Amino acid sequence: MRTRQVSETENVDRTQKEKLVAELHGIFSDAELVIVTRQSGMTVAETSTLRAEMREAGARFKVTKNRLAKIALEGTPHAGLVDRFEGPTAIAYARDPVSVAKAILEFARKNQKLDVLCGGLGGKVIEVDQLKALATLPSLDELRAQLLGLLQAPAAKLAGVLQAPARDVVGVLAAPARDVIGVLAAQGAKE
Repeated sequence: MRTRQVSETENVDRTQKEKLVAELHGIFSDAELVIVTRQSGMTVAETSTLRAEMREAGARFKVTKNRLAKIALEGTPHAGLVDRFEGPTAIAYARDPVSVAKAILEFARKNQKLDVLCGGLGGKVIEVDQLKALATLPSLDELRAQLLGLLQAPAAKLAGVLQAPARDVVGVLAAPARDVIGVLAAQGAKE
């Protein structure tokens, strides 16, 4: 039996691949939503623009090697996506599912070189139509702002109600004083 010697460059390459698989496994484990895309013919400038838009939305975009992505998917909530990694693929991912869906679908609408294939959410594979429906929902930040507004509105109304009696009492007490001053001023003018 012949044994093959592993060269130093193959060992380094293998180490880099192991690190990449570990990184991808972490992404697939932590992200609420992972969107699989196919990008063909995108320029470096277009990819950079996409990455900037994704960062702005609190999401990330990463070009993947299919073989390594399939290995990294094992044991993650998004393992059902394994069959979708064919051809020139990349992933978009984030903890806020709505923001990543909005950002990637908006970019794909403007740039025909990017196709959204599917997504993984809650351990299930979701199709493009479902991603589009998800993108119409308010983002996590928008929901937080709405909730904060709802919580602050009753407090503001309560403060107004509590201050109203005090204003009324001051108004009632101040009215006779204004009347007395007015009467004295009128008498002083007659004299």
